[in-house]
Amino acid sequence: MMEASVAIQFNPSRGATLGVEWELQLIDRHTRQLRQDAKDVLAAVPDLSEGQRPKAMHELMQSQIEIVTDVCHTVAEAVQDLKKSISRLTEVVGPRDTVLACTGTHAISEWRDAVYAPSQRYAELVEDLQWLAWRIQTFGVHVHVGVQDRDKVIPIVNALAAHLPHFLALTSSSPFWGGKDTGLASSRAIVFGSLPTAGPPHLLADWAEFEEYMDTLLRAGTIRSIKEVWWDIRPHPDFGTIEIRMFDGIPTPREVGMVVALCQSLVTRLDQQLDRGYTLPHPAAWVVHDNKWRATRYGLDANVITDDRGSTAPMRDLLYELQRDLEPVAERLGCAEELAVMTEVLEQGNSSERQRAILADGGSLQDVVDATVIELAEDRFVTSRVEQPGWADR
Repeated sequence: MMEASVAIQFNPSRGATLGVEWELQLIDRHTRQLRQDAKDVLAAVPDLSEGQRPKAMHELMQSQIEIVTDVCHTVAEAVQDLKKSISRLTEVVGPRDTVLACTGTHAISEWRDAVYAPSQRYAELVEDLQWLAWRIQTFGVHVHVGVQDRDKVIPIVNALAAHLPHFLALTSSSPFWGGKDTGLASSRAIVFGSLPTAGPPHLLADWAEFEEYMDTLLRAGTIRSIKEVWWDIRPHPDFGTIEIRMFDGIPTPREVGMVVALCQSLVTRLDQQLDRGYTLPHPAAWVVHDNKWRATRYGLDANVITDDRGSTAPMRDLLYELQRDLEPVAERLGCAEELAVMTEVLEQGNSSERQRAILADGGSLQDVVDATVIELAEDRFVTSRVEQPGWADR
């Protein structure tokens, strides 16, 4: 007889609460290369990095600092929380000739130059994964949306899997890897997606099957904790959330607000559909995987599969339609203004397109780095070469 699975406690949230994790790059003001000094920067901001719930912390590499919000109820509250942390970090990194930015990969730095963060957990991860972990000098944004009922989690995760290409196309920001154009909209999706427990979520039937699957992985020694299941969308039982991890590094606060609004609106709509007795969409696994690749390669220019018969549609059209469909939900949640940034991205380009536009304008990869620094600092899109970026001259 098969042993019973260990129950996984889900701590329900009070409505569609929000939490955001934003992985920032530390960049040398003069060389434009990544700086591997997160340890020193975090030591200089104990008000952010210490305490029971730190708001700034290490990630795998010393070139990055992850900032996290408190539990928030509105998109505006979450964005303001992140801006406060960035402002505090800027005070500290400025005198160190360091600036902040965020894209899925850094345009010119080599992953071979990365230094690991001082963490036993990360040391064990690197020992297990070897070359796969050595390369993860990548940056992303994770959005948590609270769910009140455990039994809604798996149906909502399955339905959200159909939106993986939408999430990635909007935020693709990693066309360059080690100073070369990869030809992809998101090289980060390939680098991080190569981890053995990463990638699209397994499309499971219910919470009991999720518990059984996690228990099997633990008994097999595939993982030491369910936190090592790095699906693009996953349940987070401790927080009582669904965590959407598909986003490339996002350069501007306004785009972060956009994806948080998108996530909160989508989860809220799906949650309400369950309350009305609807059966949520359950996409075919092959469609989910194929569409993720299409967004990885082509970003907003992808033609994605819309049903299990192989019909396709342009991603840009689907995103315009999705925005229109979600507007009533976003209005009720108070995040319609943030959701409307989708139109700006569709018209001016995602970060991957904006970076390539700088090269097409006669700029260099160093100019691309300059533009990403300006985008974060000034919260605006840069689509052409900036002749004399003021941050480099101060």
